[in-house]
Amino acid sequence: MITTIEAGREYSGERFVGLKMPGAVLAGVELDGCRFEDGSLREVVFENCRFNECQFTGCDLSLAAFPGSTFGETTFHQSKLLGVNWTLAVWPHFLQQAPVGFEGCTLDYGTFIGLTLHRLRLRRCSLLEVDFSEADLTGADFGEARLAGSRFRQTNLTEANFAGAEDYAIDLTLNRVTGARFSLPEALALLRGLEIVLVD
Repeated sequence: MITTIEAGREYSGERFVGLKMPGAVLAGVELDGCRFEDGSLREVVFENCRFNECQFTGCDLSLAAFPGSTFGETTFHQSKLLGVNWTLAVWPHFLQQAPVGFEGCTLDYGTFIGLTLHRLRLRRCSLLEVDFSEADLTGADFGEARLAGSRFRQTNLTEANFAGAEDYAIDLTLNRVTGARFSLPEALALLRGLEIVLVD
């Protein structure tokens, strides 16, 4: 196990357990096949870093920043990522699947504005007040997510999965939802923007 990360270094197959580096600035770090467990990385700036096949479990990356950084098949499990601006990272436009995935994470107050992240996985995540405006989230998985206050405007949600998701407000006139999957009774919220009256 390694207890710190140094700027400009390459790490392959390493396991970081209980890593504590709040507020650190790390530039030019390359991480390949690394695992992070129960780490405190709040407000860390990962500048021009590369994450490839990495896994974060039980980590706190709230207010972390990823300017110029890239991801490849990186997953986050049961981690906190409050207030992260994901638009600062570099995202390829032609991938069939998003290079990141989230399971059981807290991503409240983050932003994905304008990003193209097909098949982005956000299962069982807390997504309060997250901005997905103008993003292409074709085939994304929001299964069992909590979405109170999240913004969808001019968002491509074609074939997205919202089964079991709660508290979303998606205007069908402002977003593309062809083939998207929703479950009752939550799906009734989709009718709010259609200016219709429901009767018993």
